[in-house]
Amino acid sequence: MNLALWLHQTARARPARPAIQTGEVLHATYEDFAAQSCAIGRHLAQHYNIQKGDRVALFTRNCAEYLEILYGVLWIGAAIVPINYKLHPREAVWIIENARASIVITESGDVFGGDMSLPCPERGLTAFASLPRDTYQPPASVELDDIAWLFYTSGTTGRPKGVMITHRNIHAMAGSYTLDVDSVCPDDVSLYAAPMSHGAGLYNFQFVRAGARHLIPPSQGFDPAEIAALGRQFGNLVFFAAPTMIKRLVEYAKADGYDGSGIRTVIYGGGPMYLADINEALRVLGPKFVQIYGQGESPMTITALPRDLVADHQHPDAEARRVSVGFAQTCVTLRVVDDAMNDMPSGKTGEIILRGDSVMAGYWDNAEATRKTLQDGWLKTGDMGRLDADGFLTLTDRSKDVIISGGSNIYPREVEEVLLTHPDVFEVSVVGATDAEWGEIVVAFIVFEQGRSCDTAQLDDWCRSQIASFKKPKRYEILEALPKNSYGKVLKTDLRKRL
Repeated sequence: MNLALWLHQTARARPARPAIQTGEVLHATYEDFAAQSCAIGRHLAQHYNIQKGDRVALFTRNCAEYLEILYGVLWIGAAIVPINYKLHPREAVWIIENARASIVITESGDVFGGDMSLPCPERGLTAFASLPRDTYQPPASVELDDIAWLFYTSGTTGRPKGVMITHRNIHAMAGSYTLDVDSVCPDDVSLYAAPMSHGAGLYNFQFVRAGARHLIPPSQGFDPAEIAALGRQFGNLVFFAAPTMIKRLVEYAKADGYDGSGIRTVIYGGGPMYLADINEALRVLGPKFVQIYGQGESPMTITALPRDLVADHQHPDAEARRVSVGFAQTCVTLRVVDDAMNDMPSGKTGEIILRGDSVMAGYWDNAEATRKTLQDGWLKTGDMGRLDADGFLTLTDRSKDVIISGGSNIYPREVEEVLLTHPDVFEVSVVGATDAEWGEIVVAFIVFEQGRSCDTAQLDDWCRSQIASFKKPKRYEILEALPKNSYGKVLKTDLRKRL
């Protein structure tokens, strides 16, 4: 069943309800939303020959048109390729090429410039602004296992992998949300302060089905003062935020005297939430918080810690539960195993694996990575954790060297490869360091070529020219040599100890 049918049904049942809004400005009712999505799908099919199963890349900031384009693509049975707008255009081009996208939609229609050849046309948002809506047809029929959302998540190889998320996967996610995370009501206001290319955007589906309002902040991003103002104005705000965003919101609230009025639910995930930070958030803003743990490979759907358990102070294990990531969501079976896939005893650390209807179909055009990650139907997450006797999962480490900074995944090898192309750099190793504001920051240990050196500003400029700015190191450490074992492998554990 096509996910776009949820919008079609809501538009038929609740046509006049406000659907998409930017700040105070109403962009579309549900009737408008569905009609525009249908028109976009028809335009893509007629003018760009987009067929069922084709991929359409979307590379923009959060905006009201985002949802219309998303549903327009789904309307005709094609798949959306959402690209993080913070990425460098060269990084975006790689994703567009790998996905073999038929078209890429950007804000202006002129993002990539003449020095970057695209394998497909680029069109701006204005190309879809005044489409005729005289012919309205229900969404195309698709199979549950057809791809709906091709999400690119970076890997330890330094190149992103396309996660094939199907209509079935998102059905499972939306159903588990209402059972395990939070209720969904027509009066809710789903706020998009985090990037819609990621989990915040995936969370649109259950709110469309309920006929709730979708609110784009005028800043198109996360601004604590703006969120407080929108909360006071609209009420019933529900939004996803990384732990670092919550920390910023709490700091603003303490300085401004804001008590969280108008915010109904904040779902947090995407990085470690420290006990002191969630305790302070509860004290300042009240019991508004729900935690989820997921991956691109099982989007938003591994575990959940419901609102009452986040706020609980009575249970003997209340604090231990609050620093856990909760228990398995309804749509998955979860295990913690050793290297031979044997279950670990309660309290013992192993790799987290899971299976269920939310688990991806595989990696796009990457059979080898799919075989390594999906074994006998089980998704090997690469994350390490332990289960207690009550089924609460605590993350202990990541077997992949991913750095999670401000809720964004940063993979060391990708940064290392960029720095190694600098003419003055001989060797480099990148690790994450704990940081109170960002969760983690990127630290690069640099060994210069003999007789050469450069300052950190030059290294920053070098990184900015090739990768997204948020991935560049926030700190550099200059060494005479990197610590290595007898096989020549860099000992990152030694580097972390230096920090």
